[in-house]
Amino acid sequence: MNLTHALIAEDVAKAYTTGKIDTSVLDGLSLALEARELALVLGPSGSGKSTLLAILSGLLRPDRGRIVALGEDLWKLSRVQLERFRLQHTGFVFQGFNLFPALSAVEQVMLPLGYLGLDKRTAQNRALAALEEVGLGSRVHLRPLEMSGGEKQRVAIARALAKKPQLLFADEPTSALDSVNGKIVIDSLHRIARNFGATVVCVSHDHRLAASADRIITIQDGLIQSDTVSSANGRSDKLHNGTVPADAAQPEPAS
Repeated sequence: MNLTHALIAEDVAKAYTTGKIDTSVLDGLSLALEARELALVLGPSGSGKSTLLAILSGLLRPDRGRIVALGEDLWKLSRVQLERFRLQHTGFVFQGFNLFPALSAVEQVMLPLGYLGLDKRTAQNRALAALEEVGLGSRVHLRPLEMSGGEKQRVAIARALAKKPQLLFADEPTSALDSVNGKIVIDSLHRIARNFGATVVCVSHDHRLAASADRIITIQDGLIQSDTVSSANGRSDKLHNGTVPADAAQPEPAS
């Protein structure tokens, strides 16, 4: 089967140095992810999953290996080109919400759209549509102090969604939420993958999220321990450390 992958990691390694001690975090890890896929990366604290997310998203340079995102070899881009790529093609959802206390929900979501050059009316319409998508259409004027934890995280998701990203990265998005709100958040991420064609990568230690994922990648000690694709997708391919399938065709570079 000839698959076009939106995001490819090849032989990625990363270590951190403290004094004279080198600690390996990722050790020759490879994977390939598709559009319209919610990939859940599970692992305990210290397993390397957050480092992997930072490398896949272009926030952290690996010591070895390469990342090809939407046909672009990220670490061959200049700093300015990489920043432009992230702005135009990626969205981020962090566990700490990163909301501004003085701004309403719609203002939070509109904020990054100005950097894309959108006029105020267009930005507002996108923001309102994104908030409606995550179930907050009636709460667009609330400020963070007036929101629950689940609502704050959904505002953060709407802020990423409003950019219409092709790649969306979520770092422990349910860690501060109860099971009900956690399910709402992961379902929102799944709809973004399905309805908007995004590749969504979510890292977590919460195994309750597995039922909502298209693909479950378990990582420990910097290596992929298992990589399971939901049978609902009609695919049974598995990717392993150090190997990207030969039929993993790469998309044309993002414009």
